[in-house]
Amino acid sequence: MPRNNDRVTLQDIARVTGFTVNTVSRALKNKDDISRETCEKIQKVAREMGYVRNYLASSLRSGCTKTLAMIAGSMVNPFYAILADLIQTEAARLGYSLIILGSRDDPDTELSAVEMALSRQVDGVLITPCSFDSPALSTLRSSRVPFVLLSRYQEGTQDDCVYCDDEEGGYLAGKYLIEKGHRKVAMLAYHQVVFSSRQRFSGFRRACAEAGLPEENVFYACSENPEEILDHLKSWIRQGVTGLFSFCDVEAWITITLLEKAGYKVPGDLTVVGFDNILDYIQFPKPISSVDCHLQKEACLSIDLIRKRIHDPDLAPQQIRIPVSFICREP
Repeated sequence: MPRNNDRVTLQDIARVTGFTVNTVSRALKNKDDISRETCEKIQKVAREMGYVRNYLASSLRSGCTKTLAMIAGSMVNPFYAILADLIQTEAARLGYSLIILGSRDDPDTELSAVEMALSRQVDGVLITPCSFDSPALSTLRSSRVPFVLLSRYQEGTQDDCVYCDDEEGGYLAGKYLIEKGHRKVAMLAYHQVVFSSRQRFSGFRRACAEAGLPEENVFYACSENPEEILDHLKSWIRQGVTGLFSFCDVEAWITITLLEKAGYKVPGDLTVVGFDNILDYIQFPKPISSVDCHLQKEACLSIDLIRKRIHDPDLAPQQIRIPVSFICREP
């Protein structure tokens, strides 16, 4: 038996069970050439002895750690937390562990996260970069470690990516508001998000132009300051804006709270729609209509793509765009 401070080894289990080390190893992996009865017996003893597989030793033999890293913005944002949870579930289904690192949308923090992931010898990286000229992306490209961009797309690159159709999502949000009779509308964002902000506003404007709304009836603002945001909202309402497209659901809920604290009614004074449809995953007291970017599908596709890239480095670049839909939740 092992000493108190020693790890339980395959040799320890073999001595207790009377099987060979090779049989123990194969039984713990549920190999087909070991009977179900023998597997269960050996696994039971292993659990009782406190055996934990040494993945480091396995990785030294195979050259693979069966570990992936996900690097995204702050995990305080439910969008990233939900996506990380879905990706972790899908990764585990395929036998991968997942390291989750937050970049806080800061280039230096993002680079440190990439370096940390690479130092852990991960097999692949899933990243939502804070910019396309990020030093983190340069480091990943130089490392030759497979990586996939999450929720981002850049024309003219060879990077693998999985992203939703942001432009179409903005179009659907604008179309919904217009069909509800709103003739003056606005889009509000709290941050400029690389790729997504531009695409969503482009789609929003396309819907407005298609409906014949004059350009002066379509407003846009981006600010992180709550007082400045409220000033924009008050100004828009005074000018007759009745429909608002918020960059994402979290920002939509913050906006609704600001408005209600200021004495406005939602949807009475302003109808607010969002993007991401995270209400499918978490509860919130104020239901909102939202563009569904299908996070479950993004998780599945991104894990499948990184796995393919790991096993086939010469695979042609894959840039996968996920169709979106609109979820109407009438108040």
